[in-house]
Amino acid sequence: MRFSFLSLLRNALAGQSLWTPQWPQAEPRKEYDVVIIGAGGHGLGAAYYLAKEHGITNVAVIDKGWLGGGNTGRNTTIIRSNYLYDESVGLYDHALKLWENLSQDLNYNVMFSRRGVLMLAHSVHDVQVFKRHVYANRRLGVDNEWLSPEEAQAYCPPLNIDPGARYPIMGAALQRRGGTARHDAVAWGYARAAAERGVDIIQNCAVRSISRDANGNVAGVETDRGFIAAKKVAVSVAGNTTPLMDTAGIRLPLESYPLQALVSEPVKPVMPCVVMSNTVHAYISQSDKGELVIGAGTDQYTSYSQRGALHIVEETVAAICEIFPIFSRMRMLRNWGGIVDVTPDRSPILGLTPVPGLYVNCGWGTGGFKATPGSAHVFAHTIARDEPHPLNAPFRLDRFRTGRLVDEAAAAAVAH
Repeated sequence: MRFSFLSLLRNALAGQSLWTPQWPQAEPRKEYDVVIIGAGGHGLGAAYYLAKEHGITNVAVIDKGWLGGGNTGRNTTIIRSNYLYDESVGLYDHALKLWENLSQDLNYNVMFSRRGVLMLAHSVHDVQVFKRHVYANRRLGVDNEWLSPEEAQAYCPPLNIDPGARYPIMGAALQRRGGTARHDAVAWGYARAAAERGVDIIQNCAVRSISRDANGNVAGVETDRGFIAAKKVAVSVAGNTTPLMDTAGIRLPLESYPLQALVSEPVKPVMPCVVMSNTVHAYISQSDKGELVIGAGTDQYTSYSQRGALHIVEETVAAICEIFPIFSRMRMLRNWGGIVDVTPDRSPILGLTPVPGLYVNCGWGTGGFKATPGSAHVFAHTIARDEPHPLNAPFRLDRFRTGRLVDEAAAAAVAH
């Protein structure tokens, strides 16, 4: 890795992050055992685990831009596993356990911070829902606890618990093992560790289509730098899955929505944890640089745009200022948007497809970042063995035909 002035200037002119590490640019080989499309956390992580745990190193990770430049670099860093259904808890808690030692595993600081995730209840219905989550999680051995308004404020002092507030706080569910990590550092760590094991990382190489042979099997990918043959192709391109899978003749039950977030000017440490409110579709934490990181819910319309509607951000900021009055005079530094793929049940599609040799990782909605190491780990297992890992078996594509849905949308209202 190097951070020379010329490399920083080159990044700025190309529209990339000034601090994106410069990786040696690999040239495509004639044929790979596995081609992974998408150099985000999930794609790079899958390549790393393919090499580390399955001995498959003839792997290429291809991206139309730079690594970590998609949704991985646009998320709000939250990590938790306090979902409702057993299938979701299993996958997300597997990820959380990997997060806890990921910096040591990769020998790269991903800045994982176990600061706790506090989920606010504003109504009797919220109280009932979150207590149900607490009991369901504890039954599976996953930490989650119920706090009174006073206990919630003691854990997070800036919280306003005035019962006359617009969004009165009637209690909160707390997962102490939850927290945050540095979003793009996860991609950089996986990239370096995968490259050291022989994986090729090919940036600025757009995949135009997925090719199939006369028997219908995967043959490789057509890119703007030519054809690359591959025995297996894995797609992990959040926000762009549908058009790419269409080229292979597969239709997916996905809709794409803009998802917005923003950060404030940096201040001294004031937020000790992550706070989420499903009722108002807002969440907030503080980054290591001191910025308040604020996220919203998805826009109500489908789009491939990375800019959402202004009123969504306005409503989110208004709600944050009601819950945390001391932040009402903070100045916002910047805002941005990403694209999220959403399935009918707000749970991911992770595994095999009807096309032999083609695998897909998509539909995470707003839950993709927190699942990164767990998703990558089980995805690598599926690619290597051509069969699902027990943890991602419930998230097969055919569940939409059989009706065995994992409906976290109805369970959680919003799946941040």
